[in-house]
Amino acid sequence: MKRVAILISGGGSNMLRLVDEMRAGVIDAQPVLVLSNKASAGGIAKADALGIPTRVLPHTDYTSREDFDAALHDELLAAKPDVICLAGFMRILTPEFTAKWEGRMINIHPSLLPLFRGLHTHRRAIEAGVAVHGCTVHGVTAELDDGPIYGQAVVPVTADDTPDTLADKVLVQEHRLYPAVLAKFCDDETPRVAMTGL
Repeated sequence: MKRVAILISGGGSNMLRLVDEMRAGVIDAQPVLVLSNKASAGGIAKADALGIPTRVLPHTDYTSREDFDAALHDELLAAKPDVICLAGFMRILTPEFTAKWEGRMINIHPSLLPLFRGLHTHRRAIEAGVAVHGCTVHGVTAELDDGPIYGQAVVPVTADDTPDTLADKVLVQEHRLYPAVLAKFCDDETPRVAMTGL
């Protein structure tokens, strides 16, 4: 059974889906740490309530990105995860950090990569006039929102969509896609997951 650490910055909805699937036995893994870079992250209280070890490392306590990543690395070493899941973790990690965990760290991003790397993906998708949008689970590398693609889910973009309505549609697919990819990852398979909300 794999050991999974989950990094969050907000409410933790994807974290909760992963934990639910682990505890249901769908994913052959156990959550060993939920860590946030923000004390205000609502997902920390939710993980606490589920009895999962939690840690808060406010990035504002550190003078540099490198110092924060060194502290994060130490916390992860202590938790001994086999897999690290970024689930709404809003920090750009340094190349030095990603090199230490490459091959064991995955992220979910709210676009069909390589389209719309970075922030504000739903607004950008609408402005670009695309017919479909979605989400991607990928391996984390030194390049932002890069790395091998392990799975994608697609939703339609309709004429009446706003960034908020599109975000809601994509989130439904995130909650399906991320557990499916993590399950294969924990079974030591190379995930290739495709889903559609069309």
